[in-house]
Amino acid sequence: MPITRPACVLLDECDSLRAFRDRFTLPDGVIYLDGNSLGALPKATPARMREVVEKEWGEGLIRSWNACGWIDAQRRVGEKIGRLIGAKPGETLVADSTSINLFKLLAAALKLRPGRKTILSEATNFPTDLYIAEGLIGLLGQGHRLRAVEPDDVATAIDCDTAVVMLTHVNYRTGRMWNMRQITELAQRKGALILWDLAHSAGAMPIELAALDVDLAVGCGYKYLNGGPGAPAFLYVAERLQLSASVPLSGWFGHADPFAFEPTYRPAAGIARAAAGTPPLLSLAALEVGVDVMLEAPMDEVRRKSLAQTSLFARLIEQDDFEIVSPRADELRGSQVCLRHPGAWPIMQALIARGVIGDFRAPDILRFGFTPLYLGYAEVWDAVATLRQVMASGSWRDAAYQSRSIVT
Repeated sequence: MPITRPACVLLDECDSLRAFRDRFTLPDGVIYLDGNSLGALPKATPARMREVVEKEWGEGLIRSWNACGWIDAQRRVGEKIGRLIGAKPGETLVADSTSINLFKLLAAALKLRPGRKTILSEATNFPTDLYIAEGLIGLLGQGHRLRAVEPDDVATAIDCDTAVVMLTHVNYRTGRMWNMRQITELAQRKGALILWDLAHSAGAMPIELAALDVDLAVGCGYKYLNGGPGAPAFLYVAERLQLSASVPLSGWFGHADPFAFEPTYRPAAGIARAAAGTPPLLSLAALEVGVDVMLEAPMDEVRRKSLAQTSLFARLIEQDDFEIVSPRADELRGSQVCLRHPGAWPIMQALIARGVIGDFRAPDILRFGFTPLYLGYAEVWDAVATLRQVMASGSWRDAAYQSRSIVT
């Protein structure tokens, strides 16, 4: 039975998350399918930013470190994110970028497994994760290695030399999602630590790090958490590892008493030792707004709608001239659908010109992210209809859509 637009409108009218749409600023005439790369702007963010800039900074000046709770912001927002990813209190901290946090936790993991030399990952992992591992290994110079295998070979590649398994929960190019429980248990059974990158899953689905006894994790704040471009990242260290985990960037905010200004380093207790330099308070304030909105949404409902929308998109597109590279099985799919086509770049530019914003991943992937708090079912139908118009008209072949931009 064909899917109709009126049926999609009805789904929107019955949507339990529908009211959240009004909590975000979205341009008229735009269908935004790129929230897995940069989340939309929460309407409360500009007012909060003005408050921080004009009142807390402008009037409070340096007094606001104490009076306005700036000094506690990293841990406060970290605790909130911890609730979204199933961490226990005191296991999550907002700090630095995902890349820097990955460096810190990989270094800690290698030190926790001194007799093992291998960082195991998948060859299709997000490149910065692999780059950071390569850079750390080059710095250490102690016989460590990065072993990047095909996704289907990860389970059998974990061996007695594996110090840490580093995987991204949802693959950025395909939307394939790992079974977190299965891989975590397998890695730990073989004596390795597990480090999950949650960049494409935190805020998009229920995650239970503590319940699954995950060792380490990192993630970013600017995708599903709607913290704004370049928002600070977060890291998670299981409570049982915090005393023994040694973080290599021993900055003053990770000191046991930063304002004692002691000449030698004493790590703070617990997760606080994972901090390094002075946190970016303006960005932290914006991130906190986005996280607060996410905390109001039942995560089970977010996941249910995400699966319904990604399934709807795939069903609408399956008869067209694209290869769907994202898994069709719900348990294997994140909150995105990726299509393969040799003309992926110009097709996406033609779509964007018509108000449907997704993105491109080299060499041939059109990527569409689904953000249930502000994306409607009728918009999914309209996006596919627009894509069909682009393909039927051949407009994507126009010269205007061929030249590459720096950001894709």
